Amino acid sequence: MYRGATTINLDNKGRLAVPTRYRDLLNEESQGQMVCTIDLHQPCLLLYPLPEWEVIERKLSRLSSMNPAERRVQRLLLGHASECQMDSAGRILLANTLRQHAGLEKEVMLVGQFNKFELWDEKAWYLQIEKDINAEQSAMEPLSERLQDLSL
Repeated sequence: MYRGATTINLDNKGRLAVPTRYRDLLNEESQGQMVCTIDLHQPCLLLYPLPEWEVIERKLSRLSSMNPAERRVQRLLLGHASECQMDSAGRILLANTLRQHAGLEKEVMLVGQFNKFELWDEKAWYLQIEKDINAEQSAMEPLSERLQDLSL
């Protein structure tokens, strides 16, 4: 399970160093093989260990290519999917098209999200967190049943 938010830097070739606390687990789970794609609803990237991505691919393969909305999701997620191999220094190279989509330049936030990571431009991340906190504090819509049952 991946959790926490860490600031990391992209080098001039578009590589980022995976924090050491995740490297052993990623090597154990996927031999350092990962897949990166766009997020459909946020200006960030989704970075999956290969076995987790394969679960997503199976789900996507069950969608209909004849349904426009389902085909659109397939096209966006699969069309942007890029394999990333962690090198011996623990770095992965992000495709330029993916970096452009998320506006990644130098400072990047690597955010653990259970079975994957989100990659955010640092400024965009902090703006999103501010929006999320404000939305929670002024929530007009009722909590979902699952959120009502969540005890922290």
